[in-house]
Amino acid sequence: MLVAAAICPCPPLLVPEVAAGAAPELDRARAACADALGVLAAARPDLLVVIGPAERSGRGPHPEGTPGSFRGFGVEVDVRLGEPKDVEPGRELPPSLAVAAWLLERIGWSDAPIEGLGVGEPLAADRCVEAGREIAARAERVALLVMGDGSACRTLKAPGYLDERAAPFDAEVARALGTADVPALEALDAELAYELKASGRAPWQVLAGAAEGADLAGALLYEDAPYGVAYVVATWS
Repeated sequence: MLVAAAICPCPPLLVPEVAAGAAPELDRARAACADALGVLAAARPDLLVVIGPAERSGRGPHPEGTPGSFRGFGVEVDVRLGEPKDVEPGRELPPSLAVAAWLLERIGWSDAPIEGLGVGEPLAADRCVEAGREIAARAERVALLVMGDGSACRTLKAPGYLDERAAPFDAEVARALGTADVPALEALDAELAYELKASGRAPWQVLAGAAEGADLAGALLYEDAPYGVAYVVATWS
């Protein structure tokens, strides 16, 4: 059963070495993420599942011990999902899960075993929800760390340019995540999310499936759109 969830954005810029001189711009987001992970630890889970968007090569399960890095972003920063273990050679975390691993290492997570799941952007809502239900049934006390960004179309300089639909979409997402509104997340428009380059849609719908019947309360810890991309930090407990 799902007992807690933390929702965090997944830009590699959260890692100060990647952001370099711009690192202070996301200090509030990093602090909010740390607070959100504290809620997960306080829930005393038996299992932590980290969910994030992934390209084809990074989709599917990533067992504890899977390595990742930010070398593709020009910095020699390596991470690992949880405790070192024997894992499939050559398999690496997708960027979203590498950011999650960095966040967990930053707080010294040791409260429960960890598993990762890379979710493809095209995954249909009903399949996301079903995946969430299956995850929630994995243990008596399951916690989720859900990585994903909102629209990338909030300003003229945003990766997806300015789209007038982006701000209302992000406002509804922030409201749903901040209030643990499961039906609203399940009803997110996948096509609109794709057009707005919102990487979090599928992971959020996995969360919604996992949270069905759990009666969790939400709290919004951070909401902003630096660089024209919407970032939200929230907790469910």
